[in-house]
Amino acid sequence: MWIMNTILFFERAKYNIILRKIQVIYVLEQILRLIKDGELLEAIEFIRAAEKKLAKRFQSMEEIAYQNQVKVLQAFKNCHVRDSDFNPSSGYGYGDIGRDRLEEIFAEVFRGQDALVRSQIVSGTHAISSCLFALLQPGDHMVSLTGKPYDTLAGIIGQDNNLHGTLVNRGINYKEIPLTNGKPNYKMIASNINNNTSLAFIQRSRGYSLRPALSGNEIEKLVKVVKARNPATIVMVDNCYGEFVELREPLECGADIIAGSLIKNPGGGLAPAGGYIVGRKDLVEMVAFHLTAPGLGKEMGASLINKRSFFQGLFLAPHVVLQALKGAMLLSFIFEHFGYKVFPRWNEKRADIVQAILLKNANEVLQFCQLIQSNSPVDSDVNLEYGEMPGYSDKIVMAAGTFVQGSSIELSCDAPMREPYCVYFQGGLSYEHIRFVAQNLIDKLIYDSTVKKP
Repeated sequence: MWIMNTILFFERAKYNIILRKIQVIYVLEQILRLIKDGELLEAIEFIRAAEKKLAKRFQSMEEIAYQNQVKVLQAFKNCHVRDSDFNPSSGYGYGDIGRDRLEEIFAEVFRGQDALVRSQIVSGTHAISSCLFALLQPGDHMVSLTGKPYDTLAGIIGQDNNLHGTLVNRGINYKEIPLTNGKPNYKMIASNINNNTSLAFIQRSRGYSLRPALSGNEIEKLVKVVKARNPATIVMVDNCYGEFVELREPLECGADIIAGSLIKNPGGGLAPAGGYIVGRKDLVEMVAFHLTAPGLGKEMGASLINKRSFFQGLFLAPHVVLQALKGAMLLSFIFEHFGYKVFPRWNEKRADIVQAILLKNANEVLQFCQLIQSNSPVDSDVNLEYGEMPGYSDKIVMAAGTFVQGSSIELSCDAPMREPYCVYFQGGLSYEHIRFVAQNLIDKLIYDSTVKKP
């Protein structure tokens, strides 16, 4: 009997050796497939498989985009847009009917009483800054409900610098309520809102951080906490990167005023510059007085170029945001599959278009951004480096081969040179473009580090 058992033992050992050889041969064949023809075929096969997995989530986002598109179309119809509204104006800009019509449309789309939509607003940060300086007076109290704002806005507030003309320099009392595990601390917020709180500030998107963007439901809860403590407190939302991601915008969730950039979501990739402010009529008027002059406000401000791109960009915005969201979800799925930490994960709810991907080091961040730049329609031959940028304390690398300079609704990516080494990927005018870039990221970054390197 022992002889039979010995024979069986050696037969099993022989079988295991053969099986392991087969496994090794299979792995080698897979590696050969990966490096054959520049790895392109294998990458696209992986993407196709990923798209099947993501199909239902894509469909859900497409339904949101459809409803937002209907909302925008209805606003255009209600405001009776004419071809003549696109014409430029000059001088003081008195009687610029198209400018007024565009602001009427923004007010309806974002459910505000009034709007200020101007090319003279140079960025989203400028739009937010204009609101803060218009609505706060020396001695007023401002509270940030979502922790430390992103770099450029933190510089304008001035808590950590000695710059002339910041809010703190002007005598505004400022306080930040730190996030708890990336979420608002509602109990601490409630204890810091009182009769002296003039303005409560909410940053919807993540900025250069790994905390999640705020959904409409979370914004609504924050508003209720603030208003329960002091109904007179102005609730302002930085709406950058969040427009048309969900069915409700912050004003529908109880916020008093919102601000953002036209070279992000609501410009649809066509607006060449500008920013917007929407909200209560009295608050928008105060911001307009600050932007031009008291008593003049919205009546002034010439549209020096044809406004068609602003109208058409807003009309296309729900569709373009959909393209960016689908692309961000695809990137999240791919990188999570290969062991990277991603924020948000591919199967988590999204409240903005930004996809954060945690990488290994500063060089890998630079390589990631370079692949974005190299597959852009503009400046594809530019070699990226970390560099100093106005308003940022760390060196920044920015991949932005975009038709509109700095447009982050177009496919773009940027990152600060600091730990954790994370890239912030956003935008994409077409899903097809993002798909192709994803293909190259698999080939040149993921496979290169997982297959070719020890």
